[in-house]
Amino acid sequence: MWKKAEFYGVVAQAQDVVPGFKEGYRKFEQHVVLRGLSQGLLTNYGRNVAHLALHFGRCPESISVEEINSYLYYKAVGDKICESYIKHTVFGVRMWLRLYGKDDVAIQIPVMKKSHTLPEVLSKSECKELFKAPKSFKHRFLLAFTYSTGMRLNELRFVKISDIDTDRMKVRVRQGKGKKDRYVILSQYIKTRLPAYLESYKPEIYLFEGNTAGHEMCERSIQNIMSEAVKKTNIKKHASLHTLRHSFATHLLEDGVDLYTIQNLLGHSQLRSTILYLHIAQVLPKSAKSPLDTLYNF
Repeated sequence: MWKKAEFYGVVAQAQDVVPGFKEGYRKFEQHVVLRGLSQGLLTNYGRNVAHLALHFGRCPESISVEEINSYLYYKAVGDKICESYIKHTVFGVRMWLRLYGKDDVAIQIPVMKKSHTLPEVLSKSECKELFKAPKSFKHRFLLAFTYSTGMRLNELRFVKISDIDTDRMKVRVRQGKGKKDRYVILSQYIKTRLPAYLESYKPEIYLFEGNTAGHEMCERSIQNIMSEAVKKTNIKKHASLHTLRHSFATHLLEDGVDLYTIQNLLGHSQLRSTILYLHIAQVLPKSAKSPLDTLYNF
């Protein structure tokens, strides 16, 4: 994962070194913000466009399509850069060029063999071991809450105390991926421990606040909580906070929850993203029965 410092570093470097990049990037950033696109998109696109500009010493609108395609091919084949990096570069450059009236530039995405890797998933016993590993009650509560809801990192950070509905047993996720609100499950286990957590740490607005009251905890702090907890266990898997989301979905499927429900809980816009968990879950095949027999109670 790219750190924010690395992102701002390469962008700042391009702004200092490449003539015209500072003005062009300001225009690019404004376009992203006015379209209501995410900070993550700006980070990924902006970083990769900056790398391209630094490589050639020129702004994207001054680089020929042949040069761009050669650069992409070299990155894909020579440097063996991952497919998502190539796509972010292509989409970022296309967006940049549209700002200069070059909508018809045919930038090609190199043909890359797709790798079909399955995400790492913790077993239920590993989850239990993980949740009791931290000394801090706050850290134990945070990890258990993350798993219990299946939230993404940046959804977790912005959960407000007011988003937790203990009567309806729901937690509201505000402006998740795709700028969509949704509701996820509130665990009975979490509900019983919530009063003690609130009493102990007295958060003002967000459920998980950093050192400054009323402000959400930063990404790095949450990631460190996870990584330090894993070190204290016997877990040998490469587990990040997102692993808890994968584990949540897999365990729901193994518990008999249907894919459509899991799709909605995860906030997936397309079912094919959720179908991935069919390849991970240990689900026993069920024998099929004719609907005619169930119709007449045979």
